[in-house]
Amino acid sequence: MGRTVVQITFIIFLLVLASTQPNKDDWDIYSFHINSTVTSRYATTVITSRVANRMNESKEIEFHVQIPKNAFISKFRMFIDGQVYDGVVKAKEQAQQQYTEAVSRGESAGLVSSVGRTLEEFKTSVTVAAHKKVTFELTYEELMKRTHGKYELQIHARPTQPVSDFKVDVYIHEEAGISFINVKGGLSTNALANAITKTHADKQAWVYFYPTVDQQKMCDSCGDQGMNGDLVIVYDVNRDNGLGHIKKSDGYFVHHFAPSDLPRIPKNVVFVIDQSGSMEGRKIEQTRTALIHILNDLAEDDHFGLITFDGIISYWKRELVQANSKNLESAKNFARNIQDRGSTNINEAVLQGARMLNAHNREGSASILILLTDGDPTSGVTNLEKIQSNVRQAIAGKFPLYCLGFGFDVDFNFLEKMSLQNNGVARRIYEDSDADLQLKGFYEEVATPLLTDVTMIYVGATNLTQTNFSQYYNGSEIVVAGEITDNNIETFTPQVVAISSNRRIMFSNPNETVESTGTVSDDRIQRVWAYLTVKQLLDKELQLSETEKEKVKKEALELSLRYSFVTPLTSMVVTKPPGENTDVLHKPKEGETPQRRHFTGVPVNRRTRIQHVPVHGTGMAKFKHAPVNPPRHQAPVRVLKKNTRGPAPRVRVRIAANVPQATDVPLLHRFLINTENQTVPLCFDVSGSLQLKLLHHPSEELFVNGELDSVVNGGFNSIFIHFQTDHHVEIDSRGVTVREGQTVAHHTGQDTITAGSVTVVVHNKKIHVTAGKMRLVILVHEKNGNKFLWPVLKKHRSANDSEGLLAVKPAVYEVVQQVPVTKLKIKNQEIDVTSDNATDYSVDPPVTKNCWLMSADSALQRPLADFSVAQL
Repeated sequence: MGRTVVQITFIIFLLVLASTQPNKDDWDIYSFHINSTVTSRYATTVITSRVANRMNESKEIEFHVQIPKNAFISKFRMFIDGQVYDGVVKAKEQAQQQYTEAVSRGESAGLVSSVGRTLEEFKTSVTVAAHKKVTFELTYEELMKRTHGKYELQIHARPTQPVSDFKVDVYIHEEAGISFINVKGGLSTNALANAITKTHADKQAWVYFYPTVDQQKMCDSCGDQGMNGDLVIVYDVNRDNGLGHIKKSDGYFVHHFAPSDLPRIPKNVVFVIDQSGSMEGRKIEQTRTALIHILNDLAEDDHFGLITFDGIISYWKRELVQANSKNLESAKNFARNIQDRGSTNINEAVLQGARMLNAHNREGSASILILLTDGDPTSGVTNLEKIQSNVRQAIAGKFPLYCLGFGFDVDFNFLEKMSLQNNGVARRIYEDSDADLQLKGFYEEVATPLLTDVTMIYVGATNLTQTNFSQYYNGSEIVVAGEITDNNIETFTPQVVAISSNRRIMFSNPNETVESTGTVSDDRIQRVWAYLTVKQLLDKELQLSETEKEKVKKEALELSLRYSFVTPLTSMVVTKPPGENTDVLHKPKEGETPQRRHFTGVPVNRRTRIQHVPVHGTGMAKFKHAPVNPPRHQAPVRVLKKNTRGPAPRVRVRIAANVPQATDVPLLHRFLINTENQTVPLCFDVSGSLQLKLLHHPSEELFVNGELDSVVNGGFNSIFIHFQTDHHVEIDSRGVTVREGQTVAHHTGQDTITAGSVTVVVHNKKIHVTAGKMRLVILVHEKNGNKFLWPVLKKHRSANDSEGLLAVKPAVYEVVQQVPVTKLKIKNQEIDVTSDNATDYSVDPPVTKNCWLMSADSALQRPLADFSVAQL
């Protein structure tokens, strides 16, 4: 095999291209169809792409689509020369075994997962003979979630070229009747709006999107490479404000409960806001903006409290107060003055929020605790399990805890588990320009409680999904599915009991007929039950201790295999023609780090790249085997020996990878530099094991150096911090070594370590370092059982004497030419570049980005040798 599948990820867009950027005549996507059928809020979507190889030689073709995060892939097929190649869902261990067997035969294999904001990516590839065709067919399923009074079906398209036969067909059937249907998204505007046909007739609706080749070039995000954007179908159903809508088929039922004609319940809400140093800049500004908007939306019969925290806890008021105009104005002034500072005492902050709510238990009201943080606990109680136990004990099931994780530095699994343990949910807030709107949007989901202590009761049913809910909010929906005992509809009696304000109410309708699909072979209701059950079992597994997990995991695995769902417990093995790669496709968890693997036994040629990616503080870095003939734009790497302040050299143990090593070509380390005026960053490669100057502040006597790995696992072996003459800290994947004069101390556990005015907090996969005005987070990434480090600069003194790769300023460039060779202009210098990609390891999980590849000297606008050091 002469190539390696670099990445298989999970989106609804199509990308078909060869391993290098081909000319448009190389391949042709002559047909691309998306067919989505939504019944009882359950969507089954099939993407079919037909591609022809127009070349006179075999060509590797990739299939790359984006699907919604909450979806499960249930089928994947390829049709080549009359043969059908099906993906098979297996338990992860079995899929891993097949993966390993492929490797042992000298074949390449890919393991991947990648999480986006609302979408996941799926990618695989196959070699197509000259003038032959391939058809890709992907099916995925999702239960639509109702928020803000509507459902949204999201479709994303990016074919990379205009497609002559491009169609999106959406059919919606709801027995309750469709109250409205709209189409929005970037693909519904301007010239593409005329390509949309929408029909609505009582219980049915159709949306057709058939853009012409010319229209595919004319929208805001369109061009010669075709469309790149979303089509979002928005709708809701009629509601009777009673028991809701129940549908059954073949012994299973699904119940949608969403009454709206109810009085709102006054709420008690406490906002616990992280103001630690890592929230500096845009994060804290967006938080202040969102908080002021939220305060404006509080009703006068609501009561609220504000707590901010870093290493200490600060209160606007010690107790909850009424949301009258005087208190709201005072609270907004408090919000405007929230400033970033200090460490992160999550434990005490959440406990104080719980105390405030427990002390203000108004009858006929609903209490809510909302935590916003962007980091790990670094002061007070820092043991995650202890924090979770303390919070669970303090809340005692009396109200939900919602955790909002800001950015990618946060330990999302910790927040998710803590939320689920307390009847809430965790939500990641993406550090984009609209982060304040994301915060406000989440608050609006829980802003209007209508019911508390909701219990769903089903006499004559078994194998039920979750039936108890602490609160029901206006604009949302409760969905329960189960199996009707003996398929006897006569003995099946549903009812709902809940608290509305301060009175107990019941929803029931003994005379109502449970609707049937009328089709014996229709298994969609059963699949809704399976989908919900698997989702809830996975949530339950997250909350349990290690000894309790196995039974729940086994049940979720059995259902995933029975219904062919690609879930976090299963993988899909993509079978291909003999001699082709074996791809193993995984469903990522939110916050999960993508995995990549490569193996020897694969010849390396100009088109073979085995990628391993760590990230630099300036941006990111990617490791890959070099081509036999390096591209002409790649500058040779020089290591300049120079006198550099620091301790005398000493012997260090190197951490080697536990897999066979390729020795015929050196590793390339790819770095990215973020840009100030463009969305695509710059990237450059350096070779081999280098000792690099990361950050130097001579006036503050601060030096941070790092050594890149020379083996396959990539990243930095070790990072050295020298501060004010006598304080030296060495960090590697095994632990932390502190040197103060003649004293040497080794630390291997999770702890807070001090060396003079240097503080190091080791916490799970992050190491927080504070030295003077510098704050550094060192991420510990792992691939194939091997760990590497990557530093991320969070704060430092802006001074003219600051230097090092972490201090490189964002680049400013403009594209001055695109054909026949792309040229960028940087500081009046025109530079030849190529389009490539790299993975950002400065976030967790890492993300892959497109970049402009050039020489290191051109990207840095100075010799790379200026960033090397003779000793660490």
